Amino acid sequence: MTLLEIMRASPVIPVIAIDAIEHAVPLAKALVEGGIRVLEVTLRTEHGLPAIRAMTEQVPGAIVGVGTLTRPEEFVAARDAGAVFGVSPGLTPRMVEAAKASGLPLLPGVMTPSEVMMAREAGFRQLKLFPAVPAGGVGMLNAIAGPLPDVMFCPTGGISQETAPQFLACKNVACVGGSWLTPKDAIRNGDWKQITSLAAAASKLRA
Repeated sequence: MTLLEIMRASPVIPVIAIDAIEHAVPLAKALVEGGIRVLEVTLRTEHGLPAIRAMTEQVPGAIVGVGTLTRPEEFVAARDAGAVFGVSPGLTPRMVEAAKASGLPLLPGVMTPSEVMMAREAGFRQLKLFPAVPAGGVGMLNAIAGPLPDVMFCPTGGISQETAPQFLACKNVACVGGSWLTPKDAIRNGDWKQITSLAAAASKLRA
């Protein structure tokens, strides 16, 4: 799948931080059961890479990516763990080189029109507006659409179930990222039904 096809496979990409490795597979299964197939597992905890490997191997239908890529050396490790795409909060020349060398499709974070233009010059047409709400939210996306119509976004940061439809209505938004699908209390308590219910509601938020 291309990165754009991955983005369009789910209206919401859950941003997942795994605090206990035993939660990885049942969490992924609960999300997929609810209709959310694209999963971003962040490297914010030590369980990120093992969780990606477990989800990839044990959850049919899951499209597992790696999030919070901040160092060039993380690309190969994430790819080898089974990630099929990567997400970063920003972009640097070394990150560009690492992404291209690894072959891992990257959704890099941008916040300003200049950063969008620099990312586009580096060959990226799918970008993550981050942090989306502080960056200007829907207003920023609509403003960028005029001068930079060939770029598609996954806005992430400060988006909720209630505000997601406003973002998805933007013509340059393929999906949104959010953490509301994976409440820490529900994960800690093993309430997978709640997560499936949240995923089912999110899966209906089509642009």
